[in-house]
Amino acid sequence: MQYSLIELNQMSQDTFTEALAAIFEDTPAIASRTWDDRPFANIADLHAKMVAAVNSTTQEEKLALIQAHPDLGSKAKMAEASVNEQAGAGLDRLSVAEFDRLQFLNQEYRQKFSFPFIVAVKNHTKTSILEAFERRLDNSPETEMQQALAEIYEIARFRLESSIGGED
Repeated sequence: MQYSLIELNQMSQDTFTEALAAIFEDTPAIASRTWDDRPFANIADLHAKMVAAVNSTTQEEKLALIQAHPDLGSKAKMAEASVNEQAGAGLDRLSVAEFDRLQFLNQEYRQKFSFPFIVAVKNHTKTSILEAFERRLDNSPETEMQQALAEIYEIARFRLESSIGGED
């Protein structure tokens, strides 16, 4: 369902949290924490305030947010937004070899970093996702945690843009 900024700015905290619960994967607390920052001037303002809410959390909470995301190409149950985003990048139509490669990279990545590989798939094709996987496996854990959060912020921006109708 789409909402206008006027509607969002006038919602109760519970309704606001429910309306934006899926912006950050399985972490409605981000929407709840952002409610106090109303009114929002535009989508960019709302996004910035949601990012600030994430940035104000503990390392453990940031890690939980990262870990709430599914492995790319996974057959596991995931949020509808993740299913649609992954399908948009062709991850639901992988060849057997591509699927096997993605599963191998998911496993290697999780072993090294203890959280799933996250990428804003709307910015990528399945080929560029595999290339990013390979490249980012060389990162340090600290660098990769920051990259994962940056990707989550981009995903959240895309989700906000599709959830909010117009800027009024």
